[in-house]
Amino acid sequence: MAYNEIYNRLKAAMTDDKAANEAMLKKEVEQFIKNGDQEGVNAAGALLMENMPEEQREEIKCLTYIDGKRLDEIYDEIDALLNESKAVEAKPLAEKLYKKIILEFKETEKSKFVSLRNPFEDNMYHFLYKPEKALNRTPFDFCKFITVYAYILTETGSPLDAIPILEKAQEYNPIDVSPKFELAEVYKILHNKSRLLEITRETMKVASSPIAIARCYANVGYILTAFNEFDDAVAFYSASAMMSPNPAIPRELQHIADVTGKPVSYPGKEKIMETMEKYDITFGPDNDVVNVAGQLASVFLARKDIPNALQALKLTYNLTLDDKIKELILKYDPNAKMIVPAPEQQGEAPDITQTVNESPEK
Repeated sequence: MAYNEIYNRLKAAMTDDKAANEAMLKKEVEQFIKNGDQEGVNAAGALLMENMPEEQREEIKCLTYIDGKRLDEIYDEIDALLNESKAVEAKPLAEKLYKKIILEFKETEKSKFVSLRNPFEDNMYHFLYKPEKALNRTPFDFCKFITVYAYILTETGSPLDAIPILEKAQEYNPIDVSPKFELAEVYKILHNKSRLLEITRETMKVASSPIAIARCYANVGYILTAFNEFDDAVAFYSASAMMSPNPAIPRELQHIADVTGKPVSYPGKEKIMETMEKYDITFGPDNDVVNVAGQLASVFLARKDIPNALQALKLTYNLTLDDKIKELILKYDPNAKMIVPAPEQQGEAPDITQTVNESPEK
């Protein structure tokens, strides 16, 4: 739903009672945040500001504005610069945004700020971390904002400086795999095999899509190649292709073939499992991720909240390829695009030399 449509709908629901308006709008903001609807967050947030007394409005502006611009507008400027390959120019702006966030939205003895983006992340966070402090929702996705600053640091030649920044990003949302993958990129640059394996294990605990899982395996394949552990690297690259085909995998395997002087072949699922076990990395999604997603789908179906139920069902199906879940999805969304099972799930060996996924499901 577009910003103006949401804004007008909520404005029409407001009355002369400012306290009631505030309560209604805060509830709407909370729901938009849970649904990952940034347009809704912006529209309801704007109305909240308009509804506030001037003194309170200025107080909020002090928290969420830099030089007269909202924090998300600052982020958009940074993003635009990066799209023009201007990381150096974006760096001071990203640093200013980072410092503003950690100054104004820091953890206290009784509460902490989180940037959980949807019901799955919210439930996964509570399941894994069982927070005892009160959770305050950030007005914007601070995990994303901070991760971009770390990315810029890495791009401009300061990967070591990016590490504590990425750890801070994870404090706002430890379920988001983005800062974890950025950490993996840093450890690739630093040639730090043990830390890359460690962050990969952490990422696997929350990875909620075949693409994310496949990237975990590819990262391990990369670092093992760098350490000349070619057979193990092939196993992980093959696992990556099995989870979610990607055109980069054949290129990495060809590189191994060029270095070793012999062709690369599919090692077989048994050998892949054996290799992955050696590094304490599992094949496929974490059971807790699947269980949380499945339970969330059941809750939303019981509430007849079909949009959120479909999101949870699709997440669960993408990880399990369960035909019963597929039937449920198609019942409520007949035009839904479904993942085609990989060759090894149909009793065939995957073609690890041609692994292009034309329409990857995220």
